Amino acid sequence: MFGTFQQSQIRIEVSAPAKTIKKSLLYPEKMVKWLWYQRFTSELPQKLYTGLKFTSYTGIIPVDHEVELVNDHSLRLILSKGIDGYHEWYWGDHWLQSRLEGISILPLNLGNSFALLSLKNKFLTQTSSV
Repeated sequence: MFGTFQQSQIRIEVSAPAKTIKKSLLYPEKMVKWLWYQRFTSELPQKLYTGLKFTSYTGIIPVDHEVELVNDHSLRLILSKGIDGYHEWYWGDHWLQSRLEGISILPLNLGNSFALLSLKNKFLTQTSSV
């Protein structure tokens, strides 16, 4: 893998309960709305589950994802190809935390910040009663 080792850990407050945040992260129908800048290569299931594998593209760079852990308050994805590492999500009532770590040529801290702001501003603040 080309690139450098990078880390990003961000925790933000959101105006949404834990169940809304959970739906935003675990239900691809909602996830693709705030990850509008990524495209996915295959039909995703109604809800993410442990062992699921899928690919997303950021521009022309593919990132393979494997769902390693999913529960009511966390999600862990193992990443390969464009990012060799992992992405962890944790949430509760009115807060969300993302930890992204890996080797990549992509600017991971910038991408992680952008994803959280997109989720917060374009989805959680508008659909907090989902």
